[in-house]
Amino acid sequence: AQYDSNILITGETGTGKDVIANFIHKNSNRSNESFIPVNCSAIPENLFESELFGYEQGAFSGANVKGKPGILEIANGGTLFLDEVSELPLAFQPKLLRVLETREIRRVGGTKSREIDIRIIVATNKNLRGLVKENKFREDLFFRLNVMPITIPPLRERKDDIPQLSNYFCKSISDKLGVDCPTISQDAMNILINYNWPGNIRELENALERAIILSDGELMLPKHLPLETKS
Repeated sequence: AQYDSNILITGETGTGKDVIANFIHKNSNRSNESFIPVNCSAIPENLFESELFGYEQGAFSGANVKGKPGILEIANGGTLFLDEVSELPLAFQPKLLRVLETREIRRVGGTKSREIDIRIIVATNKNLRGLVKENKFREDLFFRLNVMPITIPPLRERKDDIPQLSNYFCKSISDKLGVDCPTISQDAMNILINYNWPGNIRELENALERAIILSDGELMLPKHLPLETKS
């Protein structure tokens, strides 16, 4: 967190890659600046450049008459988190690489370069090295992003963490719902520990929310857990 090196976070869906990225930002010297998360799979390919770089007035048909700053410009001084970075369009990848090398951007339709100072953190649930071999991701961009790799293991490989995570989520979810936090019975905890959790922490959190509602603030029993967690 103390350094501005690029970070690549990998892990299965639901392991909390966004939480790790936010934690790094909050413990960095940029903590008082913006943390801007971007889901790369949610931006249409034809809008990627204008969304990230912004555009000047009249840059294209339908553009805002006053122009618009892009996400990179908005994140200036802070941290940009590119989630699902494997979904970056191939045509855009060399442009992002140039930003990483020059720390400058130019709005679509503009002639003036703007300096930016941002920390880049990216995340993916895919094997970027494999995508590089398949020519679906640029090798030079991969090496630029993969300065500090962090791999988050799936929840099924972190059984010892489940009791602490369960108690934490039980308390935070109960506070959100405005109900008493139930005590998790040992039988219920054993089910939570022994389940495979294909959806990882996100699935655990959802399962506990349903169990809290069904237990009505009293002792959480196996019968309160979703049926799929008993398989």
